[in-house]
Amino acid sequence: MPQLLLELFSEEIPARMQAQAAKDLERLAREKLAAEGFIPEALKTFAGPRRLTLVAEGLPLAQPDRHEERKGPRVGSPDPAIEGFLRSTGLTRDQLTERDGVYFAHIDRPGRPTPDIVAAMVDQIVRAFPWPKSMTWGSGTLRWVRPLHGVLCVFNREVVAFNIEGVDSGETTRGHRFMGSGQAFKARDFDEYQDGLAKHFVVLDPEERKERIMDAARTLAFARGFELVEDEGLLDEVAGLAEWPTPVLGDMDAGFLDLPPEVIRTSMRVHQRFFAVRDARTGFLVPHFITVANIEAEDGGKAIAAGNARVLSARLSDARFFWEEDKKVALTDQLAKLMGVTFHAKLGSMADRAARIEALAEQIAPFVRDDAQTRAWAKVAAALCKADLVSAMVGEFPELQGVMGGYYAEAQGYDPEVADAIRHHYKPQGPHDDVPVQAVAATVALADKLDTLISFFAIDEKPTGSRDPYALRRAALGVIRILLQSRTRLPLRRFVSDELVAFFADRLKVLLREQGQRHDLVDAVFALGDDDIVRIVLKVNALGEFLQTEDGANLLAGYKRAVNILKAEEKKGKLPTGAPVEMAGAPPEEAGLVNALGHAEIEIGKALEAEDFAAAMRELAALRAPVDAFFDKVLVNSQVAAERENRLRLLAGVRDAMGRVADFGQVTG
Repeated sequence: MPQLLLELFSEEIPARMQAQAAKDLERLAREKLAAEGFIPEALKTFAGPRRLTLVAEGLPLAQPDRHEERKGPRVGSPDPAIEGFLRSTGLTRDQLTERDGVYFAHIDRPGRPTPDIVAAMVDQIVRAFPWPKSMTWGSGTLRWVRPLHGVLCVFNREVVAFNIEGVDSGETTRGHRFMGSGQAFKARDFDEYQDGLAKHFVVLDPEERKERIMDAARTLAFARGFELVEDEGLLDEVAGLAEWPTPVLGDMDAGFLDLPPEVIRTSMRVHQRFFAVRDARTGFLVPHFITVANIEAEDGGKAIAAGNARVLSARLSDARFFWEEDKKVALTDQLAKLMGVTFHAKLGSMADRAARIEALAEQIAPFVRDDAQTRAWAKVAAALCKADLVSAMVGEFPELQGVMGGYYAEAQGYDPEVADAIRHHYKPQGPHDDVPVQAVAATVALADKLDTLISFFAIDEKPTGSRDPYALRRAALGVIRILLQSRTRLPLRRFVSDELVAFFADRLKVLLREQGQRHDLVDAVFALGDDDIVRIVLKVNALGEFLQTEDGANLLAGYKRAVNILKAEEKKGKLPTGAPVEMAGAPPEEAGLVNALGHAEIEIGKALEAEDFAAAMRELAALRAPVDAFFDKVLVNSQVAAERENRLRLLAGVRDAMGRVADFGQVTG
C-alpha cells in the first residue's frame, strides 16, 4: 500500500530536544490520522541535528465515504436546543428523522483524498508542535525550534503540495552542511531518501549514529592499548550534534592527571563533550580523550584534536585553580556560608538542612551498626555533607556535589569512612545507581533522604500524578534500597508519619512489581502494622512462594470462605469469643482441625519470633488438609447452639492464625 514520507528540515535542533520531538511527531501523526479513520500498518519517526522525519506505511489512497448517525434532543424540546443541534450537524429540521420520540441526524461525509488530509495534518502539527522552547524569524509568525527551511512531503511517490508560512513542500532535501557542500537531492520514497542521505553524509537513524560513534571510539582506544570510558548520557548528546559522527582521538597534558578523575571527566563531558580514556588494566585515566567531529577531516582529525586539546587545557587549568583554592578552606569553615544558601523558602537554609540531617543520622546510626564509633563518624559526616555546595569546584560543576566533599575531607585528614559517607550520601540517584552499604555512608544517605521526605511532606509538597518536582518518589525508593541492601532494621514509624509509611508502601510495591512480585502481597503484610522494610520483604517473598503452591491457593480459598461465614454471622449478632474446644461426639474432621489449629498457633508463633517466614508458611500449609476436610464434612450452622458457637470460634481461630502472618483478606485471586 502507499507510503507517506515527511521531513521537516531546519537549523540545528538542540540535542536534548530531539528524542522527545521524535516521540511527539509520532504521537501527533497517529492522533491526526486516527481522527480521519486511518490506521497505518507501520509508522516510525527519526530525529537528528537538522531534521525530523516520519515514514508511514499502508495508508489508503483516499478516505472511505462515511455515514454518521447522531442523536439529538427529544421531539418537543425548546427551539434553541433543536437549533443548536441543527447548527452542529449542518442540516435543516426537515432532514432530521424521528425515532422513539427523539431526533436523529444522518450525516453522509464523502471521503477525501489522502494527500488533502496529509496536507492539513502537517500544517496542524507544525503550528501546534510542543517544543520546550521555540522562536519566530524574519517577518513571519510561525514558531519552530529553529528557522524552518524546507518540508519534504510525498505520498505514493507524489508530492503533497502545501505552503506553511512561505515554506513550500516538495520532494527535495539537503545532505550534510559541509561535506558535499550541502547538495540538494530528490526523494520520492523512504528508500530513496535514506540512501540519498547516506550518499550525502547524513546518518538518519540516531541509534545508527550511536553505534557508529561507539564502534569507532572503542577501536581508536583499543589501537593504543586503552579503553573507552563509556557514558550513555554523553553518547545521546553527541549523537544529536553530528549528522556524520566521526570520533577523533586527542592528547591532553598529562600534568592534569593529578586532579581527581571525576573533575577531569566532568570537565571533558560538560564543557567539551569529550569521552575520557583509561588504562584497560589499572582503570586509571590516561592523558587522552575522544571527541566526535561532524566531518571526516583530510588530515585524519589532527587539527581538530590539537584545537580541542588547547581548549581542554584551559578548562582544566581553571579546574586546578578551583581545586587548590578549595583545599585551603576547612570544611567546617564552609558551614557558615550555608546559612546564605536557601534550601526551600518554607524549610530554611542549607545550614538548617545539614543540622536536621546530623540529628537524624545520630538517631539512625544504631540501627545500621550499633557502636559508638559509627554514631560519632555519622554525626561528623552528616554535619559536613553539604559543605562542598559553597566550594568553587561545585559552583562550576554542580554534578560533583558530594564527590568533592569526599575529596576535601580526605585532604583535611578526616577518617576514610567519614569521607566516603560524604562522597556517597546522595546515592542512589536512580534505579541503576549503586547503593551505599558501608555503615557510616548508609546512615548519612538514609538521613539525607528521610529529611527530604519528612520536610516536604510537612509543608504539603507531595507528589501528585506525574508531578514530583522534588523527586520524593526517588528518595523513598533510595531509602528502601539502602535498607534492603544494608539489611538495616529501621522502624520507620519512629521517624516518619503514617502518611509517609503509606508512601513507602506504595514505592515498595513499585520496586517489587519490577522484580515480578505481586503488589497485593505488600498490602497484605503492611496491613499488620509492620514498618520494618527488610522484614516486610522477607515476609512478602515467603508469602508469594506459599501462594504459588496448591496448599497456599486452597488455604486462601478456605480462609475467604471462613471469613465470609464469620461476616454473615456477625451481621446477625455478636460472634462467640474464646478458644474452640474438642467437643464430645464432634465429627473427627472438627476435632482434627481443633488439634491442627492448636499446634499451628504455637509453631507459627515460634517461626514469626525467629523471623523464619518459610517455616511459618509451612505451618499454614499444614492447615490446608484439615480446613478442607472440615468444610467438606462439617455443617457450621448446626441446630445445636453449642456446636454452632464452637465451630464459629474454630473458623475465627483459623482466620486469626493466618492473620498473624498477613492479612489474607488483602490478597486477590
